[in-house]
Amino acid sequence: MTIPSEPRLENPVLRRLRAGEAALGMSVRLSRSADVARIARASGHDFIFIDTQHSIFDLETIGHIAQTAMACDIAPVVRVRGVDDPDTSLLLDNGVLGIVFPDVNTPEQARRGVETCRFAPRGRRSLAGGYPHFDFRPVPAGRLVSQLDDATLVACMIETEEGLANVEAIAAIDGVDVLHLGSTDYLSDIGKPGQFDHPALKAAQEKVIEAARRHGKFAGCGGNRDVERQVKAIQAGARFLTTQTDAGFLLAAADQWTSGVRKALGA
Repeated sequence: MTIPSEPRLENPVLRRLRAGEAALGMSVRLSRSADVARIARASGHDFIFIDTQHSIFDLETIGHIAQTAMACDIAPVVRVRGVDDPDTSLLLDNGVLGIVFPDVNTPEQARRGVETCRFAPRGRRSLAGGYPHFDFRPVPAGRLVSQLDDATLVACMIETEEGLANVEAIAAIDGVDVLHLGSTDYLSDIGKPGQFDHPALKAAQEKVIEAARRHGKFAGCGGNRDVERQVKAIQAGARFLTTQTDAGFLLAAADQWTSGVRKALGA
């Protein structure tokens, strides 16, 4: 039997971003089955955005979803509870290829997040003995660290006026890949909840995009659940976008179906 050659780790999202293309992610809040990764792939998504900030997930469940995602060329990304979430490095060791830190308001917070996700000298991530990323096969430490670091995406969410004011300094932190505008929380922070067409949100997105460009990072757009607005964000320069939640997709499709049946029956 021929022994397979050493696998080369690659993050599908970073591959697309580095090619100048938009990467689309399905937010996962409801699904607990690894099948959601295959559904995301089949529906044209590049990554799944597992939301542990607002949903309760068992760590082992995330591991199963993440490893299935890797197997079908979908990037498993997790939004953790904050830059000090103690589970961050554990998630990365067990198949997750990207971490999204919510509510990053200062460069110091961004730096703490980077330190958890990156190996030395940029960070303090601990080196484990085997990784599902490589099918648990032994890989020389130098190549292991290099490939894991290169394939790990680190995103900082800008969700407040303070975060937006510090976006240039946050973007300057080495090891941050994405500046992700959290539209819903940003609007709430400025006293305009739900006003997704408000000029202030457009201005905030433009500021995030420009900061990302100046510092060689990628801009993201989250929480803005409208196809037309998402297309405009991409056209303006956003590249990392969450489309809709799994619950939102399920509700929309189910509602369309039942409404169609009842309408046809005159009910």
